[in-house]
Amino acid sequence: MKVLFMGTPEFALGCLKAIIENEYEVCGVVTQPDKPKGRGHKMVPTPVKAMALENGIPVFQPTTLKNEAFADDLKALDPDIIVVVAYGQILPKYILDYPRYGCINVHASLLPKYRGAGPIQWCVINGEKETGVTTMYMAEGLDTGDMLIKESTEISENETAGELHDRLSEIGARVIIKTIEGLKNGTVERTPQDDSLSSYAPMISKETGKINWNDDDEKIFNLVRGTNPWPISHTLYKGETLKVIRAEYGRELKADIPPGKIVGIYDKKLEVMTGNNKTLLICELQFAGSKRMSVESYLNGHTIDINEILG
Repeated sequence: MKVLFMGTPEFALGCLKAIIENEYEVCGVVTQPDKPKGRGHKMVPTPVKAMALENGIPVFQPTTLKNEAFADDLKALDPDIIVVVAYGQILPKYILDYPRYGCINVHASLLPKYRGAGPIQWCVINGEKETGVTTMYMAEGLDTGDMLIKESTEISENETAGELHDRLSEIGARVIIKTIEGLKNGTVERTPQDDSLSSYAPMISKETGKINWNDDDEKIFNLVRGTNPWPISHTLYKGETLKVIRAEYGRELKADIPPGKIVGIYDKKLEVMTGNNKTLLICELQFAGSKRMSVESYLNGHTIDINEILG
């Protein structure tokens, strides 16, 4: 079976690697254009492009797929199936209709929940206990196509979005191979999604990480996990940005303390009041112009004003 792979970020690497290792013919890789990075604005290839080049696979980086811009290349490649993993552009109808076995998407949620660009982060931010990976036929709607294979996994209490990302990438690699084999052998069934059960996971932005200390301790704790490693949850300390990288649940305090107030140092962690009379313990942080470090390490050379109200 001849596979055309479309993907861009690190999440897609597990699937591409699995397809290569299972000796499918990868006729080409389509990925987003290189972007400038760092102070020198050096053009950097996408992770998928780098892996494709390492394996001698032809790479295509069209700036647009609209108006049949990729049609000639698609016909020349003539794939039996197109596998799409976090590519970053909506596929037009001429691509969706081309391959014999269809365009198959690997999506990092248990569809129809968490359709959209940020399923991993929003699962954690919303305190979900379970998520997974779903393969589906691609349709013209947003993650609305018929489902093929699902694999679920539990989300542990302290797991960050970054840690879950890496696990789901591995699960996705298993699921896409099962899906391709099932399609080839005619043993996989398609299941329509129930739109009434759908939810939307919009793209994550820096603003997503802004902490509202009036929220309860669980909501803030999940926000810290769900925005790690990016964009990192943040608040204000004396008018300057303070990033909260890692946190733990604290104590219940019956005293009348306003949300966001630094209560003190508890168990070598910064204790902050939340909106439900429970505290959150900040374990790791980053002040403006400083490196990220544990609160214990930071206090070895700095002071933090107790009674300051964050945010």
